[in-house]
Amino acid sequence: MQFSESWLRTFANPAKISTDVLSHTLTMAGLEVEEVGPVAPPFNKIVVASVLATERHPNADRLNVCQVDAGTGETLQIVCGAPNVKPGIKVPCALVGAVLPPAEADGKPFEIKVGKLRGVDSYGMLCSARELKLSEDHGGLMILPEDAPVGQDIRQYLDLDDQVFTIKLTPNKADCLSIHGVAREVSALTGAELVLLDMTPVAVTLQDKLPVRISAPDLCGRFSGRIIR
Repeated sequence: MQFSESWLRTFANPAKISTDVLSHTLTMAGLEVEEVGPVAPPFNKIVVASVLATERHPNADRLNVCQVDAGTGETLQIVCGAPNVKPGIKVPCALVGAVLPPAEADGKPFEIKVGKLRGVDSYGMLCSARELKLSEDHGGLMILPEDAPVGQDIRQYLDLDDQVFTIKLTPNKADCLSIHGVAREVSALTGAELVLLDMTPVAVTLQDKLPVRISAPDLCGRFSGRIIR
């Protein structure tokens, strides 16, 4: 079971308990925390940007020269080779001076500098999710929602300064295969208020039934099911 700490704390937030103490508390209660790690590796000076215009690179068929608004007060010219770049999209933009995670596990961080690609100046880099180590998707730029605020730090916008918990569950704790189940445990262990979503039950409109035979009634005291079409 994996979940982010901030997500868990939206349902049960023991405010005075740190990440380490929360991890230890869950483990001692029988929910063994195998690993706690950051949502994203360290990087800086990467912001939400809007692509204003694109045109083919004069000396390279697979490159585009983009005009980008990154909230700096001036339009940036950035050369980009992503196949999905087009005017109107919002993407992560690494500004000059940004430091990206290493491309390989044993590599060095990659610093963005003013560059010249096939004779055209480029003042930054438009990023894919893979380049930020947020996923293995490198088929194109990471497209952000239309309402993403231009110029906002991507770590803040995507809530990347967070921790991911990995819990090793025993077979008797299937109730903790949901974030609500883990939140109930945290609430019981710490006394934190449990906040659950208001979910309205869906009215039954089908009378269909499937035959069920319980061959070991001493092991299964109750069976319930519902057909959804």
